[in-house]
Amino acid sequence: MPKQLKDIPFSVLDLAPIVEGATAGDAFARSLALARAVEQMGYKRVWYAEHHNMENIASSATSILIGYIAAGTEKIIVGSGGIMLPNHAPLIIAEQFGTLESLFPGRIDLGLGRAPGTDQLTSRALRRYNQAVDGFPSDVVELRDYFTGEATGSPVKAIPGRGLNVPIWLLGSSTFSAQLAAILGMPFAFASHFAPAHLNEALKIYRDQFKPSESLKEPYALACVNVIAAPQEVEATRLATSFFQMARGIITNERKPLQPPVDTMQGIWSEYEEAAVMHMMEYAFIGDQAGIHTQLEAFLEMTQVDELMITTHVYDNQARIRSYALIAPFFKK
Repeated sequence: MPKQLKDIPFSVLDLAPIVEGATAGDAFARSLALARAVEQMGYKRVWYAEHHNMENIASSATSILIGYIAAGTEKIIVGSGGIMLPNHAPLIIAEQFGTLESLFPGRIDLGLGRAPGTDQLTSRALRRYNQAVDGFPSDVVELRDYFTGEATGSPVKAIPGRGLNVPIWLLGSSTFSAQLAAILGMPFAFASHFAPAHLNEALKIYRDQFKPSESLKEPYALACVNVIAAPQEVEATRLATSFFQMARGIITNERKPLQPPVDTMQGIWSEYEEAAVMHMMEYAFIGDQAGIHTQLEAFLEMTQVDELMITTHVYDNQARIRSYALIAPFFKK
């Protein structure tokens, strides 16, 4: 039977945005307020993403932020969406997330990405070798083995980490990680909130090629989408101008803190930049509650994913929390 919104869990991706006129400390306070709010609303998990050298994102030390959020909440699952594994030795991540799982049992996710989450210059500053991305599949296996204690006879052990059940997800914006997740029998999350082109192809590859593992018997696919909901569509459209300015900055490589909303984007972006943003943000659903419900139902009908993850980029944190509150009734049975 085709899935409906009430049949699946909803979750949250928070990039801990730094807004114009505020600090990284303010961003963390905003993130904690959001996590506490969505926990009460019934969202399943909240993830934070590793980015570096970005003026508008404060989640660079992702594992530390996860610990802060988990300590300030009670039951919501907190995790990475994701840790960019080419930036790290697998043992370090096993120890970090083993520590988190030991502190917050049953509440920690480890999502892994293959991209560096930054530019090449910053990637070199992270002290990882240039070909680290090529070793991603073997690094994933090594990391997983540190938790299971099957590190191919190695005397090196992740303590804490060994024997702990930390769910490991593979994240992707193309078909590569979909195929790897299928081969390894791992849950898969697709970044359709900024890379829509390969969504359906990646989901098909993942489902068709999935091989059951000890940790996952059936394929489990999550997709992330952008949502900005408000009581009236006109307000949602205005709130979305902050999101559009952020997306334009990605296109033009003009990164700056998340800007306040404006009455119109005319004069801010060129025709080319607008087209590029709209292509990249194909799965951005903006409107009132009824309109968002219709759009998300259509997305779920098309993808049949097992879970939806929502990311919302607006300047005012109360408006951001309200947007998630307007969505929450969709997944209540």
